[in-house]
Amino acid sequence: MPLSSFPGQRNWGYDGVLAYAPTQVYGRPEELKQLIESAHARNLMVFLDVVYNHFGPEGNYLHLFAPQFFTNCRHTPWGPAINFDGPKSRAVRDFFIHNALYWLEEFHFDGLRLDAVHAIVDDSRPDILTELSETVRNRFGSERQIHLILENDHNAAHYLCDGNGRDTGGRINPGRGLAVRDADASLRQGHPPLYDAQWNDDIHHAMQVLLTGESSRYYMDYAANPIQHLGRCLAEGFSYQGEVSRFRNGALRGEPSRDLPPTRFVSFLQNHDQVGNRALGERIVEVADLAAIKVVSTVFLLAPSPPLIFMGEEFAAATPFLFFCDFGPDLAAKVSEGRRKEFPDFTQRDSSCLEIPDPNDEKTFLRSKLDWASALELHRADWLKFYQGLLRVRREEIVPRIREIVPGRAEYKAIGTCGLRVRWALRRGGYLEVVANFGRSPLNMDEPLEGRLLCGTLEDLPTTPTELPSHTAVWLLA
Repeated sequence: MPLSSFPGQRNWGYDGVLAYAPTQVYGRPEELKQLIESAHARNLMVFLDVVYNHFGPEGNYLHLFAPQFFTNCRHTPWGPAINFDGPKSRAVRDFFIHNALYWLEEFHFDGLRLDAVHAIVDDSRPDILTELSETVRNRFGSERQIHLILENDHNAAHYLCDGNGRDTGGRINPGRGLAVRDADASLRQGHPPLYDAQWNDDIHHAMQVLLTGESSRYYMDYAANPIQHLGRCLAEGFSYQGEVSRFRNGALRGEPSRDLPPTRFVSFLQNHDQVGNRALGERIVEVADLAAIKVVSTVFLLAPSPPLIFMGEEFAAATPFLFFCDFGPDLAAKVSEGRRKEFPDFTQRDSSCLEIPDPNDEKTFLRSKLDWASALELHRADWLKFYQGLLRVRREEIVPRIREIVPGRAEYKAIGTCGLRVRWALRRGGYLEVVANFGRSPLNMDEPLEGRLLCGTLEDLPTTPTELPSHTAVWLLA
């Protein structure tokens, strides 16, 4: 999560105001460099979340001595928008582009995750996202592998396609479309994608609705048929590829993503936003059936798209992750009140407005820390072994075949109201397949299970190949 200096002693990091100063509450810059070097010595990459859509509400004085950083013509949820395309915007663009280079060059981070780029308004060509990416790619070239990852509610697939599929402004080239037939063709042809991947909110929302039945706020767009949405995410990347979003008052959302490689989409069952943006910060194990979670985990952890695991998820941590901060008295009161007003329509179990934890209370922060001792409890240790087993299968059986998957050829099919079948065609013939029954009753299938069993919630294939037991997922190579 973001490291730019923020006011107070605790914060998620998204209220940073000094973009070039790693916050002192975690230590000195030299210690951050040592941390990254230690990770590299253990063959671990380190990515940094960067915030280029706003500055924090407290401690930011740019508007006093550099008013050209902001524009009153546009607004974001955090106030006046940053001026990326108006008069005197060149210095503003350079400020953020060089900030990306700063983290990559000075600290040797291996990648950046750009926070909520849908809140960046820029009508220039190339836009700031395109220029930033191209600058980073040109600076490092083949010298180092740099990962650039987006969070983008617009599902703008053109940022994820290779250079042959976009025009100089970073937008979709209608003459080339999104036809990406080789997962690595773009790199071999010298046209890397602008961004390597995007966090896929669609797949999280589909899995959350499937597991909990929640249908308020943004979950309403997935409530009618979560299995259909999940299947499309697994096979095609985004579920919303230009369809109407009821949550967004009928606006069209997304661009076609079917022909992109699965590696362009980061899947997750939990993350800091989706847990922390709940009023009580509950994790999925606190609000859904464990047997159903095990089926969903078996599906998303082995799917070709790279999975993201939120801290403690691997041992079914029960500790909440809450929104916390440490603002001055005036702003603190407003934030606390705003937090309570944020959840009038969000169903929370046995909770009321008054029970929503105060973000500025140090106890809220302390409650959000992992309880490492709980990982030794028998059922949590078993859950950790379950995750380790899946990741072992992923490394040995799935990862070697990801490059063999033919983009644009995956198929998915909902089976009744509780079943799903997804197939990824392989270049040398055959396919990788997952079949899942998320329901409490056996599932009758129209096709038998065939192929070598790679992994699943069953040790062996069912004796009746056209019936899948309740709460079951199997991965096959055919």
